[in-house]
Amino acid sequence: MKQVILLRHAKSSWKHSELSDFERPLNRRGQQDAPRMGSWIGQQGIKPGAVLCSAATRAQQTLAGLQTTADLGEHLVITEDLYLAPPPATVALLAQLDDGIGTALVIAHNPGMEGLLWGLCGIDHAMPTCALALIQLPVESWMETDLNQQGDLIEFILPRALP
Repeated sequence: MKQVILLRHAKSSWKHSELSDFERPLNRRGQQDAPRMGSWIGQQGIKPGAVLCSAATRAQQTLAGLQTTADLGEHLVITEDLYLAPPPATVALLAQLDDGIGTALVIAHNPGMEGLLWGLCGIDHAMPTCALALIQLPVESWMETDLNQQGDLIEFILPRALP
């Protein structure tokens, strides 16, 4: 069995109109929510064997915030392939992971994250900013991951539900 954690990037700022969408940073709430979500990950004893993160500024800042309060390991992949990626592109990245990795964390964007949650679990659920979905996949190898599985949604956490 494999676990995948889907995490939509934290709340971003629209304050700087001169920046492209790719360059938008986190706003104050996003800067607070990412470490809180990292604390939750750490409190659950979750240590991802791999982190796949969009190269967009807001996603990388979310990762940095998580790292202040959670041990995310050293296998970090920051890639433009996750910027606004559709679910099949994310599954293709997961399929490349070493099978010695039991848990992978994906930090990316909507609508891809909601589509991925649907494809992996068959659950139609909104993924607001910094929402986390922990999914148990019925596979032994990451290469078996596809969008027709009925994985189990183990946890769905929103930052506003955290202390």
